[in-house]
Amino acid sequence: MANHSDETTAPGIDWDAQAAVFDDEPDHGLRDADVRRAWAARLASWLPARAGDVLDLGCGTGSLSLLAAERGHRVTGVDLSPAMVALARAKLAGRDAVFLTGDAAAPPVGEQRFDAVLVRHVLWTLPDPGPVLRHWRELLRPGGRLVLVEGVWGTVDPVGMAADRLTSLLAPLAGEVRVERLSDDPSLWGREVADERYAVVAVPG
Repeated sequence: MANHSDETTAPGIDWDAQAAVFDDEPDHGLRDADVRRAWAARLASWLPARAGDVLDLGCGTGSLSLLAAERGHRVTGVDLSPAMVALARAKLAGRDAVFLTGDAAAPPVGEQRFDAVLVRHVLWTLPDPGPVLRHWRELLRPGGRLVLVEGVWGTVDPVGMAADRLTSLLAPLAGEVRVERLSDDPSLWGREVADERYAVVAVPG
């Protein structure tokens, strides 16, 4: 979720204070047409082809939620920051979308189940991601999928979650796990990047 220059302090960031400038990052606000198209194309390939219910956890200002809604999906977004949630609601006004203030690790969705759980740059901040992944799997309908966008940022003191670690955590939970490298596509980030960035699409068996 964080500005990549601030990733090392992300777990302690005041996200309400960051909300007003969060979309300034190219891959957050998706204000650049090329960056937006790049994310829209990737998201179309990761989410179910048929319109369904998508849970966007750590949704921030709702940029990925908007792309999902534009493809006809019904979106529920969850973020811990009330300021982020307010911006997401404004961004998706008039869309089939609901935004809730809550913890991405334990989203306040009750018994509702989803066709996809979408999470970007959240897992690496969690002290014990294994149980959280199991909980997210339980939020899926039969045939649903987890779409997880993660990475490792920085070279001097890198932080994040490597793809190998995430796939090992998913191994007992999913019958199909596909890793898609994102580092070599500068259109996603608005610039060239040298660190590890990737997406995982996991379908429980």
